[in-house]
Amino acid sequence: MPPTLASLVHHSALKLTVRAGEERLDTPVRWAHVSELADPVPYMEGGELLLITALKLDAEDPEAMRRYVKRLVGAGVVGLGFAVGVNYDDVPQALVDAARSEGLPLLAVPPRTPFIAISKAVSAAIAADQYRAVTSGFAAQRELTKQALSEGPEGLLTVLAAQVDGWAALYDASGAVVAAAPEWAGRRAARLTPDVERLRERPAPASAVVASGTDDRIELHSIGTGRGPRAALAVGTAATLGTAERYALHSAIALLTLTTERSRALHAAEQRIGSAVLRMLLAGEPDHARAVAGGLYGALLDAPFRMVLAEAVAPPPTGVAASGDTPAGTAVLLAEAVTGAGEDPLSALSDIVESAAARAGEAVLVVPDGGRLVLLAADGGAAVEACVRYAEALEAMRAEAARAEGATGDEPVIGFSAPSGPIAAAGAFKQAEQALSVARRRGRILVEHEDVVAGSVLPLLADDAVLAFADGLLRALRDHDATGRGDLVASLRAWLSRHGQWDAAAADLGVHRHTLRYRMRRVEEILGRSLDDPDVRMELWLALKATGS
Repeated sequence: MPPTLASLVHHSALKLTVRAGEERLDTPVRWAHVSELADPVPYMEGGELLLITALKLDAEDPEAMRRYVKRLVGAGVVGLGFAVGVNYDDVPQALVDAARSEGLPLLAVPPRTPFIAISKAVSAAIAADQYRAVTSGFAAQRELTKQALSEGPEGLLTVLAAQVDGWAALYDASGAVVAAAPEWAGRRAARLTPDVERLRERPAPASAVVASGTDDRIELHSIGTGRGPRAALAVGTAATLGTAERYALHSAIALLTLTTERSRALHAAEQRIGSAVLRMLLAGEPDHARAVAGGLYGALLDAPFRMVLAEAVAPPPTGVAASGDTPAGTAVLLAEAVTGAGEDPLSALSDIVESAAARAGEAVLVVPDGGRLVLLAADGGAAVEACVRYAEALEAMRAEAARAEGATGDEPVIGFSAPSGPIAAAGAFKQAEQALSVARRRGRILVEHEDVVAGSVLPLLADDAVLAFADGLLRALRDHDATGRGDLVASLRAWLSRHGQWDAAAADLGVHRHTLRYRMRRVEEILGRSLDDPDVRMELWLALKATGS
């Protein structure tokens, strides 16, 4: 610890005596300074022990001493050393009274103790304290490095928390807590997720001191060297960090950054392997894919998985609400949607999915494919759930922006395949492409292939091109009906709905079957198509459905 007034008083060679301010002797001393100026305050920084002989002071004037001492205290001077036997035989009572009134420690310096001896003692104590801090810092660095190599981030955080006499927590790219020490700190650290998200928006390295609502002083530090930090570190302490604690913190940040950058390089290599594995799966070579993957993806290639395709698109026009209801728990979902302003939505999706998989101990295959992202994730696993929740959060953000007539950035459009396996990977990829296409046309964030298959084909007819085709196909019949010469459109609908059964269709219309036969011949004549052709009947039926005729 730095020198204090008490340590100087107890220094056997200095023989200082306390004349006032006994209750404040534990105050640290930053430096010892000699000044005979009547007003040395402009040259003070705070924390000094000021040494005087009162050469230019009327130390016996009570009013002058009160003003003098008051200014010293206001400037942050922590103590006053008065040389006895130089200009005064003893410390003047006016100075003693003024020091007691302001609570300023006043030390009597005997004639045999030169000011230089006090300055040297303070300097030596400061140097010793700095040496202890550096030595302690190096020892902490060695222990942090040892734990980082042997136990990973968890071991590193345990050592760091002990070094700073507080707690420490590590966050992933989504702002979720991945490790904390001691264990009780995890819940406290989780409350800082919004602060971590704000920190992520700043280029690394970035740091911030945040309000915690507790007695802790909490520092946040981004981890990583890229434009978008991949992790963050939080440290909570009861007081401002000292020199040794600061050394330990900076060592931990450096080690975590090295780990992150090494992980980034390994991640790039894994993606290249994943790309090769994916190509083999799509080529119908699951055995070769397993051989190349080795143990990298665990049991992912043997269990049911989902093929996921995503691409980035501009959101629907402002004011056009997305289909579906805003999900419950919007605030929670928005907290998990970490796409920052201008951030690539596919990168955000990749980070969220990989972080969720890592926390759950799952394997996930992530392959950038040009302007798209291909994911292979265990069916029903944490990665798939994170992807769904991310999409729900973005849907909620879009709905909120529409209500506020605001705007959002580019959004991901995501297509899910049905659960599949390695042998049917090519089919699953096709399913994901189909679901992606439907999501794009409907203006949805996420569509699952199973939902498309289980639903009706009619919503797919809402496409503008389909509506234009249907309108063109039926226009001639509508024009005929507009002249009042018959109701060909309604008759066609009734006949098709009854599968060409004349009597049943005529009964629905309330006309004779010969009248209906005549109308169907007129339909064929006007359209120039035969109703005996099943393709013609199918097109006409879909056209009627698409236009609501």
